[in-house]
Amino acid sequence: MRTKNLTDLVHDVHVLRAAERARPDLDPMEVAARAAWSVLVEPGDGVAGALIAAYGAAAALDLAAGGGALLDRSVVDPRALTDALARWMPRADPRAAADALTSCHDVGGRMLLPGDPDWPAGFDDLGVHAPLVLWARGDAGVLHAGPTVSIVGARAASAYGEAVAGELAGDLAATGAVVVSGGAYGIDGTAHRAALGTGAPTVAFLAGGVDRAYPIGHQQLFDRIRAEGAVISEVPCGSAPTKWRFLQRNRLISAAGLATVVVEAGWRSGSLNTAGHASALGRPLGAVPGPVTSPASAGCHRLLREYDAVCITCAQDVRELWGDGPSQVATARTDPDETRLLDAMSSRGARSAAELARRSGLSVERTRALLGLLALAGSAEQREHGWIRRG
Repeated sequence: MRTKNLTDLVHDVHVLRAAERARPDLDPMEVAARAAWSVLVEPGDGVAGALIAAYGAAAALDLAAGGGALLDRSVVDPRALTDALARWMPRADPRAAADALTSCHDVGGRMLLPGDPDWPAGFDDLGVHAPLVLWARGDAGVLHAGPTVSIVGARAASAYGEAVAGELAGDLAATGAVVVSGGAYGIDGTAHRAALGTGAPTVAFLAGGVDRAYPIGHQQLFDRIRAEGAVISEVPCGSAPTKWRFLQRNRLISAAGLATVVVEAGWRSGSLNTAGHASALGRPLGAVPGPVTSPASAGCHRLLREYDAVCITCAQDVRELWGDGPSQVATARTDPDETRLLDAMSSRGARSAAELARRSGLSVERTRALLGLLALAGSAEQREHGWIRRG
């Protein structure tokens, strides 16, 4: 018996019109089918991924709607398809597919399909669990602007964790890397802010729709990320973040980066899930050590001990994860912000990044990023109680 509702998703006139508005450069049937799959399935659905890989998005819907009678059993097991149809059918509403396309268009977003120039190349490594479509606000093309590095960690981060995350992300962003994270409180937010503080783009992968800020306290941060980089999700606008979507979002963060660095994580932190995805994908994995007495670093120590993570103590350690040799830092400094920061430093007494920011009139994020660069150049040195000027 034919499952009519599934075929309605791509043949409905409202869905096709919305598809033409969303991507006038592509076949509206393909766009409509991708939007339909986006509302039907949860992220990482391997049955949907296998069908689409074998038959294409539109044909896969038609074959599934027919109950799988014409499907090759080597592509999807019939019982697996039966279970999948039971999951998908309650969501088989053409209005939902049309709304997904229209809502994205209304907030100035863009629908990305596999094969688009801005599609993250690393997602191909996810196989049948790769995203079926991406919804983006901002410029997703920045993912191709330089080497990408995924920096993640605890939401309830310590001052130590945030300081290290800021220095790593700021240094990497200032030297051409694109920082990727999840937009959460704690380490994620610090990494994004540090990258933005250098004037570089950053990308946040969200567990909910790109039209809603989660956490709500990061609304202004997401506005800044969209202005300089992009926020991206595989679930359509209006979708709420759930525990499952957070876990599946983590695989995107890992796949998007050439390497993944966990700055701070508790024994059961969700960041370990991201690390697990990175390991499964064969991505280099780094972890920042912390005080042995700190529960906030227990997860990082576990990665170092049990999962062969590389010990990360500075940005150069991160660069070496993806094969970069020692960075070449110019000896002649021309950045006026560096001059201001050096003027605020002392060669005798150590001063914290916050104190240096106050003295120099720079933001804390900008200060931390520049301190990393000055350290690489040999102009500054970090001591136990802060930073001193050298030379």
